[in-house]
Amino acid sequence: MSFIQDGDRLGYEPAVARAVCDLLPLELVWFDYPLDQFYPALSTGDYDVVWFSQAITQERRAWDDFTRPYGRFDEAVLVRDDSAIYGAHDLAGKRLGSLEEGTRLGLTEQFPDLDWVIFAGNAQALPDMLAALHQGHIDALVNDAFLLLAAEANDPTLRVAFQLPTQHPFGVAVLPGNRELVDALNQALNQLIIDGTLAKLWAQWIPYKPFPF
Repeated sequence: MSFIQDGDRLGYEPAVARAVCDLLPLELVWFDYPLDQFYPALSTGDYDVVWFSQAITQERRAWDDFTRPYGRFDEAVLVRDDSAIYGAHDLAGKRLGSLEEGTRLGLTEQFPDLDWVIFAGNAQALPDMLAALHQGHIDALVNDAFLLLAAEANDPTLRVAFQLPTQHPFGVAVLPGNRELVDALNQALNQLIIDGTLAKLWAQWIPYKPFPF
């Protein structure tokens, strides 16, 4: 989705952001914050948008406005390879790790009594969660499927137990009240969908998932 390599910001989201800004045209300037500081930073008025893996939820709509989605993603559950967890029914009595700001709507709706272990959304959050899983402090962790599929690919001692077809919409969070910017971003995203650019970028960076639009 988004990563830095040799000083360059790569991945689906940066590629879409560049394509949108080329259309408008706008200058694209990135600032890096921990997840748990995204919306407090946006509320200062010093920034225009949050563009980093933001599922559009009712809770987040209280902080900001959102563009139309530029992606839809499922949830997944990651476990140790020797785990007996293979489906949602195996989670009873298990400890599940989740980001404080993460989406876990599918599991919460189906199983409201799960034992959640919440991790603060800072820059160390995912390594901390993976370490807790390896050390047995949690039995599984839930997050966006694309992220956990990457973790599985990078670590043969982990596996994705199952995925939930939640298809959460991901969008650009915009400073509330900036309707002009929301409309401009929506127009650009719609154009990129119509002319096939968004589908090409998706196929380049997320080839293991079907394009959702």
